[in-house]
Amino acid sequence: MEEKTIKQDARESSPISPQNAVEQGQTEKKTLWQRVKEPGSVWQIIIAALLAIIIGLAVTTSVEEVPEAAIALLAIPGDLWLRALRAVVLPMIVTAMILAVQRLRNMSSGGAGPLARWTIGYYVVTTLIAVMHSALLVGLVWSKQMDTVSGDALALSEEDQETVDEREAFTVHEVVVDMFYSLIPQNIVDALATDALLSVLITSIVVGYCIRPGSALLRAVEEVEQIVIKIIGILIKLAPIGVFFLIMPNLFKLDIKEIGENLGILIGGTLCGMAIHLFIIIPIIFFAVTRRNPYTFWLKNSPAWITAWGTASSAATLPVTIRCVLARGVPLTVTEFAVPLGCLINMDGTAIYFPIVVVFLAATQGITLTGADYVVVCLLSTLASIGTTPIPSSSLVLTVMIAGSVNVPITGMYAVVVAIDWFLDRFRTAVNVSGDMFAAMVITKITGIKDEEGTVSDDALAMQERDLRDGERV
Repeated sequence: MEEKTIKQDARESSPISPQNAVEQGQTEKKTLWQRVKEPGSVWQIIIAALLAIIIGLAVTTSVEEVPEAAIALLAIPGDLWLRALRAVVLPMIVTAMILAVQRLRNMSSGGAGPLARWTIGYYVVTTLIAVMHSALLVGLVWSKQMDTVSGDALALSEEDQETVDEREAFTVHEVVVDMFYSLIPQNIVDALATDALLSVLITSIVVGYCIRPGSALLRAVEEVEQIVIKIIGILIKLAPIGVFFLIMPNLFKLDIKEIGENLGILIGGTLCGMAIHLFIIIPIIFFAVTRRNPYTFWLKNSPAWITAWGTASSAATLPVTIRCVLARGVPLTVTEFAVPLGCLINMDGTAIYFPIVVVFLAATQGITLTGADYVVVCLLSTLASIGTTPIPSSSLVLTVMIAGSVNVPITGMYAVVVAIDWFLDRFRTAVNVSGDMFAAMVITKITGIKDEEGTVSDDALAMQERDLRDGERV
């Protein structure tokens, strides 16, 4: 009797934390329908995206033209949700970087240096790999499938000519200068007001290093972070609605009948290059370092890359990306440093896109690029993908710059690229965001950084546990 009492007291005096309960499988299992009904669940986002694609393609293929007014009105809910996401990005980057640097300073092992070196090094290496395999595939396969066009197809309209002339004003050295200038803001208030995210990120790192531990300002930053987390929680619940109304109106703009053979090769080649990078190259690196299944990891993080596809913005997707990465068990310190940095400089999808577009513009004029030209395209594409942030309509502007560097004239086929860029941009963004999530886990494994107990707030931990529980079923 006494032994039974002791065992019962022991059970009562050793409660299991929510996190351990999740790990030990002691949480109540939900049915599939219960998981689908939960606001903002993975399943709701997937279903919303599929419905939007089905409806969008059905309307596009059955109606000659969708009225612009209908597209604009249907886009309102999605645009409002996207604006709300973008509104929390800036305070999220500021608070995340300040607190991440503070935690790195307090680490006895001195994790700041290795984390920064491995993060930046990994991003640069994967970008170079993306550019090189894209250029190789384009040179050996896709360029040979493209046909030369002539006549009116190469003629530029007056409006397009003005746009090209404006974009040709950007030279290589100006892009390099702008990229370095964007690191240090001349006016911090102006950088905050104009969403100069790279400047804000660097400033936040400096402030995080200089701020005194335990100060009132640091406590205020922590309080702001908690507010941002709660707002993000609400926005995630609205994600299915936002994703649906972002994808569907944009598909109404897609005219499948006008996609010719060359444009089809451009789209197919771009998507093929991204698929090779996302499903072969990055998974090989991921598995070699972490010994985990990369495809399961990617599927569990589906809310992030689906949201990226819908928003076409890595920055707007940042709150969802961070949430997914944390739910996969990546330390908060690594997440808050590597993911915001990645959303600004890790642009593998963009790097893959530049070579095939430049070759498309060349091949349609009967121009064959030499080996030296491909080297120039690879180097400039790497630089351009990292330096896209400070330039409006960056991918289109930098396409003109890279084409000019290898003496490829800009013709009417550039208007075709502009017309389809919004569509391919969604896939580029999904690849970029997926690369950030893979990178966070790889960097965690390499550096061995772990969070101290009590680092993650109760609210944040609860959200991570719920996402982890839902993600295990995907």
